[in-house]
Amino acid sequence: MSQRPRPTEIKLQKASRQLDVHFDDDSHFRFSCEFLRVFSPSAEVQGHAPDQAVLQTGKAETNIEAIEAVGNYAVRLVFSDGHNSGLYSWDLLYRFGQQQEQLWQGYLQRLQEAGASRNYSSTTIGHDHEH
Repeated sequence: MSQRPRPTEIKLQKASRQLDVHFDDDSHFRFSCEFLRVFSPSAEVQGHAPDQAVLQTGKAETNIEAIEAVGNYAVRLVFSDGHNSGLYSWDLLYRFGQQQEQLWQGYLQRLQEAGASRNYSSTTIGHDHEH
């Protein structure tokens, strides 16, 4: 099968800050809004080269405010912090789904190395860094 999987349903669970994406190959991925925000494919987040990526911090409470179709190949996600410049192609969402655990663990490692927090305020009581 040379055709790439395409979404059949994209559904926002706003209360739990989750985005469910179902594909036509029967795969289903659930993403936290925080995950999608910190891995935004925008130049603002990723930079113009791999070494220019900007570590996103304080995004634990971020939600998606709107989902906008971009042609028949992607969606633009409008986040509660105002970020809206990333285009999430079907291929990217599928790859994110397949690699979500590795990507997330790498993100948590980078946060720890930078002494940064997932919470908006580093003084917020939370369970970011369990040693």
